[in-house]
Amino acid sequence: MATELLNINGATPGATTTFELPIEGMTCASCVARVEKAIARVPGVTRTSVNLATEKASIEAESLQAQAAVADAVRAAGYEVPEQEVVLSINGMTCASCVARVEKSLNKVVGMSSASVNLATEQATIKALAGVPLDALVGAVQKAGYDATIPATEIEPSPKRDLAALKVAGAAIFSAPLVVPMVAQWLGGHVMLPVWLSLALSSVVQFGFDLRFYKSAYKAVLAKAGNMDLLVALGTSAAYGLSVYEVITHPGDMGHLYFEASAVVITLVQFGKWLEAKAKRQTTEAIRALNALRPDRARVRMDGTEHELPLTAVRIGTQVVVRPGERVPVDGKILEGSSSVDESLITGESLPVAKQPGDKVTGGAINVDGLLVIETTAVGAETTLSRIIRLVESAQAEKAPIQRLVDKVSAVFVPTILAIACVTFVGWMLYSGNVETAILNAVAVLVIACPCALGLATPTAIMAGTGVAARHGILIKDAEALEIAHRINTVTFDKTGTLTVGRPALVEFHTLGLARDEALAIAAAIQQGSEHPLAHAVTQAAHADGIVVPRASDVRAIAGRGVQAVVDARPYAIANARFLQESGVKVPAAILLKGNAAQAGGRTVSWLVELGNPSMVVALLAFGDTVKDTAAAAVDQLHAMRIRTVLLTGDNKGAARAVAERLGIGAVNAEVLPEDKARVVSELRASGRTVAMVGDGINDAPALAAADVGIAMATGTDVAMHAAGITLMRGDPALIADAIDISRRTYRKIQQNLFWAFVYNVVGVPLAALGLLNPVVAGAAMAFSSVSVVSNALTLRLWSPDRKRR
Repeated sequence: MATELLNINGATPGATTTFELPIEGMTCASCVARVEKAIARVPGVTRTSVNLATEKASIEAESLQAQAAVADAVRAAGYEVPEQEVVLSINGMTCASCVARVEKSLNKVVGMSSASVNLATEQATIKALAGVPLDALVGAVQKAGYDATIPATEIEPSPKRDLAALKVAGAAIFSAPLVVPMVAQWLGGHVMLPVWLSLALSSVVQFGFDLRFYKSAYKAVLAKAGNMDLLVALGTSAAYGLSVYEVITHPGDMGHLYFEASAVVITLVQFGKWLEAKAKRQTTEAIRALNALRPDRARVRMDGTEHELPLTAVRIGTQVVVRPGERVPVDGKILEGSSSVDESLITGESLPVAKQPGDKVTGGAINVDGLLVIETTAVGAETTLSRIIRLVESAQAEKAPIQRLVDKVSAVFVPTILAIACVTFVGWMLYSGNVETAILNAVAVLVIACPCALGLATPTAIMAGTGVAARHGILIKDAEALEIAHRINTVTFDKTGTLTVGRPALVEFHTLGLARDEALAIAAAIQQGSEHPLAHAVTQAAHADGIVVPRASDVRAIAGRGVQAVVDARPYAIANARFLQESGVKVPAAILLKGNAAQAGGRTVSWLVELGNPSMVVALLAFGDTVKDTAAAAVDQLHAMRIRTVLLTGDNKGAARAVAERLGIGAVNAEVLPEDKARVVSELRASGRTVAMVGDGINDAPALAAADVGIAMATGTDVAMHAAGITLMRGDPALIADAIDISRRTYRKIQQNLFWAFVYNVVGVPLAALGLLNPVVAGAAMAFSSVSVVSNALTLRLWSPDRKRR
């Protein structure tokens, strides 16, 4: 992950801007603290957060100009900010002015070091921070008014060999002979290596495979700070130096050499870091899976023919052809064809969704069984998939509030361990008078100390938790929202679009003197040409029942009252109560009672009237917003989790009470304005509740922002999603309980990891200081601590939503 750069947000005048840097060379929580201090001292930086697991720094600064200074500060602190070189092919340039314009546009991309454009070769050679999105570079060229494509070699970099694994294997090969005498002694045998061979083997390990530790330790000393590498370098050097001293002063004595201790500790630490790196890569599997959804090429329809082009060459408005079994390369709207589309890795929906002309499709989804022609509406960094990836990466880069405790501990960790090691040495010298015993016990203290586990405890759990949540359609914007969500004990719901479908449906239809199908056919005929939501509800009800709808003539609106038409040579009207009253239409008592009951329940009531002398009511139509299929089960699940539910809606009291009673929601606040929603949420928080607000509309944004955690439906407005800390990729209320559940599980993993990280050090360091652990055992324990913390976090990948309530 050290070669990726996360999303970069553009700044607006008077606002700060956020960018992220990849950092190489960090090994423990002390490194994180050192990098954060270095970045914080850069003028213009207002906030910084460094993540050991992702090896990235998230920086908030007054302007993008601070980016270069931040990179320099990181390098001055002893760490690397990797760079990459990219070559773009550019079309459309004609003169030196074009070259200047392209270079100027490219240099505005955050993370750029330099850009050189050659008019003759029509290529741009770019040096930038490793991981600057190629889409951003292409977009900069397009913004300048030219076309850019990425060579295949840039899209598909060649795989690199695992050098870390080779180093571990090499250290193990050179250390193995040194361990033979020790193992033989345990088994009752007696095997001795020549002194020169022991010295040679351990020297190769110490100054060949341990060189990384020396380099990092040296940089730490220059920066007047400490890290894990300093502890390892000091400890192994002490054991190695003591052995060399014994060889020089007692050349024939093999009884007091500790070459195997220094070599084996180095090998174990290298092995532990390799396992840790492998495990850390698994925590980012969700990001890699999402990135894998991006096709590199698209089949474009131009002038009646199909051409396969690089995805970077596709523009908004381009028609893209997607065959069965292929991934949709762009966000767009279906122009031709019908199919089922599998969006599971984007929305978490396990079943393919039927799509037809006019429906939207998302880039990365799989076209299952039909040929589709799609009009492109978004490409590159603006696609839904790109935004999801940026959101998940951003959440994984942030620190949880609980990490502040770890930061305080890590700031004094290495100095404290060095002090304990010195006290251990002095104490054993005074107690035993044996310098060898004193050195070995001090070495054990140095190598068992594990700031790595402390540094990895929180971010690995957050990465695993946010990753698996994203795979199931739950996008968590930041680590703070993830942490706070585990404490939620009250969920307030908007009604329309959140618990209900958000579209009116014909929920009651009572007839008087006509057969139901005949009356519904007449009503649908009258409404067939209308775009009114209630008209759609009538026509959809008729189509759903398979009713043949006749043609209507002389259709005309009755302002503020309804619509009338002639159907089968008879005049009819669909009208409201005001029309009935003004026209003197009598409504029979039986059907009038049903109408009053429907209105009391929050329904919208219309009447089908046969016009004549006298006019007669022939049907009652009651419209309501239908409750989502999973809403009742979702509320039940929240109650099972001991979470209180509250309905908070601007709709009328009758409609609100009807939905609340059907779903089992105890508290109802109806007919409230957007600012009143925020006030109610604030009052709940003031009473000591931890409140989540769930909504999907612009009017929900103030309440979403006022809640401890805002949860937005992605089926709603962008404003709502921006105000929320968690976004549900499907309009499924059941995901609310899932979001809280994964938050609780992730927080438990953080607590477990921190517990074990502290226990390793609190228990291990005193045991080493008391002489109860030799350096080899201490080194193994240190290596195991980091691996166990990361492995524990990885168990979150097994989480899946509770399907029983679906």
